[in-house]
Amino acid sequence: MQDKKDNKSKQNVNIKNKNTGNINGKNNGAKNAGKQNVNGKNNSLKSAGKQNVNGKNSSSKNTSKQNINAKNGNSKKVGNHKSSICPYSNKCGGCEYIDMPYKEQLKLKEKQVRKLLNKHCEVKPIIGMDNPFNYRNKVHAVLGRSRQGEILSGIYERNSHRIINVENCMIENRNADEIIQSIKGLLKSFKIKVYDEDTGYGLLRHILVRTGHKTGEVMVILVLVSPILPSKNNFVKALRKLHPKISTVVINVNDKKTSMVLGKRDIVLYGKGYIEDVLCGNRYRISPQSFYQINPVQTEVLYNKAIKLAGLIGNETVIDAYCGIGTIGITASSKAKEVIGVELNPDAVKDAFNNAKINEIKNIKFTCDDAGKFMVKMADNGMMADVVFMDPPRSGSTEEFIDAVVKLSPDRVVYISCNPVTLERDLCYFEKCGYRAVVDYPVDMFAMTGHCENVCLLSKKY
Repeated sequence: MQDKKDNKSKQNVNIKNKNTGNINGKNNGAKNAGKQNVNGKNNSLKSAGKQNVNGKNSSSKNTSKQNINAKNGNSKKVGNHKSSICPYSNKCGGCEYIDMPYKEQLKLKEKQVRKLLNKHCEVKPIIGMDNPFNYRNKVHAVLGRSRQGEILSGIYERNSHRIINVENCMIENRNADEIIQSIKGLLKSFKIKVYDEDTGYGLLRHILVRTGHKTGEVMVILVLVSPILPSKNNFVKALRKLHPKISTVVINVNDKKTSMVLGKRDIVLYGKGYIEDVLCGNRYRISPQSFYQINPVQTEVLYNKAIKLAGLIGNETVIDAYCGIGTIGITASSKAKEVIGVELNPDAVKDAFNNAKINEIKNIKFTCDDAGKFMVKMADNGMMADVVFMDPPRSGSTEEFIDAVVKLSPDRVVYISCNPVTLERDLCYFEKCGYRAVVDYPVDMFAMTGHCENVCLLSKKY
């Protein structure tokens, strides 16, 4: 869940389907080959439960229009396709559970996690969301044109580079979707051409909108092939007239012929060039390149559960491995004697230092190093740690890293995983090395999809 999952400047164009481990084994786009299948089979919605196509509007204007408690209903066929509450589901593939009642989604995910982890430890009931819609605080749109010349903005159709024109997505922040549509509407009057990846002609490749869940701050990132945006000041003025809550507008320059979204260069057109948000009571600075959890509501649930499992009483030395911008370590710092965050990405380490400074935290330090090698050096120098937090990418950890944890010999390891398949694999190796899994909590971070986050406590065998 930390920075390397987002790969910062090297994000994959199929952003909706990344950063998560797929426990259902479905193919959610061309770039998701690394996602593993819990059961070795595709779990269709038909076998998982009846589909819901009759969700009613919520009575509250400030909540999602979709009713998460809608009754089951059989989906109807239109031609060769089943109807869906989402008009893009037949082509997108990002939300494979979109027509399944939310309670059924949770049951299915919990069942799959239990099937994997029950032999290792107690698996607690899955922690779901109160409102599983419009939770994504980071929204990405790829730009292109149809054969008829119409400007398209949206996502790639699964297993292709054909753009699905998405006006609003049921799991994305609504205001962000509206901003993207407004930008698309301004392009013609400002004579801004969208990029054609086949010919290399055009200027605007992608739009990203990031929103602070607690602060309401909004950052718009325009990914261009050139640092020059025609009439940039007037463009920003026109955009902010439509959306005055926009806090900052940034150009990101990506002139490479690549499937990666962001380039390395950022140019601030308006505002500070970053936004801030509050997570678990601490404030974080989010720049265009920063990784930040896409579901902040469930992230607080996950982190608070992780801190509780660590059993911190104030005299512990804690290692935050794969620390990213320091969110877990900073959250733990108020309950520990000392926290050491270790991260290989220098940009993430810089963000982590800034975040500790913003929150005036004195008992945490960060180092730019390979976390495994750092722990080996600690052990060789006679240093100890009481707790290790680890939050690897969906590919899981490595035996080399686990060996380093074992050499450091903490009493407890808190493993946060976005892929229960690789979590189960790593638990097997931990057990061979003298640790045992105690308890696992599944947390639904990615509603409507087949992905499930887990936080698992391990302790030394005595």
